[in-house]
Amino acid sequence: MSEHAETSALDSPPGVDPNRASVARVYDYLLGGNTHYEVDRKVARELAEKMPEVRDLAVENRAFLIRACTFLARNAGIDQYLDCGSGLPTAENVHQVVQRVNPDAKVVYTDFDPVVTAHGRALLEENERTRYVEGDIYRPASILEDEVVRGHLDWTRPIALLFVATLHHWKGDRARPAEVTQEFIDRLPPGSFVVISHILDPHDGSDDAQAMEQLIETVRSGALGGATMRTRAEIRELFHGLELVPPGPGAEPEIVPLAAWWPAGPLLSGMNVAQRLIVGGIARKP
Repeated sequence: MSEHAETSALDSPPGVDPNRASVARVYDYLLGGNTHYEVDRKVARELAEKMPEVRDLAVENRAFLIRACTFLARNAGIDQYLDCGSGLPTAENVHQVVQRVNPDAKVVYTDFDPVVTAHGRALLEENERTRYVEGDIYRPASILEDEVVRGHLDWTRPIALLFVATLHHWKGDRARPAEVTQEFIDRLPPGSFVVISHILDPHDGSDDAQAMEQLIETVRSGALGGATMRTRAEIRELFHGLELVPPGPGAEPEIVPLAAWWPAGPLLSGMNVAQRLIVGGIARKP
């Protein structure tokens, strides 16, 4: 893994503990960003010891987010986005992708991580059509009843709801992910879309399953606190019966590895373990 410019603990924003790892900063490090401390880099190195290809998991997730937003803005004509658990700003954020297609598109980012709030609000709120609010996806009312969320987006028109690499960070202390997505989906207007990516439990005793279990155990025992992998069927249940968009030409609607969801070009080699184990899909509410 390449070296990156170090963020000095002396420059840490108020409320940010530079001695405690953050999911958002570890993810930023894996993506090649520069908003991370040595404690975050240490966690990333520990994850890479269990799964050397772990950076590809983060990269494929971000690439999927970009392709999904491009599809929604260009093909589906969606001009409103609610990004739940947005993480730290990096190259190609949601508003940059969709506003390049439609300059009038509106975006609300939401995250409960103080690291994201401290580092990200100014960078994400680049224009009058983009907003950031602090809210906990596992307490849906903190987002759905927020004045900015209610006022900035028109809830009588279709909205794209994004849960990209967020729901697997459930730690068992709040509403279950299926309950969370149900509450959000119930509130969405007809014609809305739901985007979910999630780490996969192959549930088959394979080498992939063992590799993911080792990775999750490292997360559970370390500073990041925990994560939960799910089978394809369990991830499909997070959409609550909504019809999935086919992931490619002539493909059946299904949960697939993100690298296989309408890739930018042909996959010239087989996917590695990390690419196989980050999966998801997009579904439309009738």
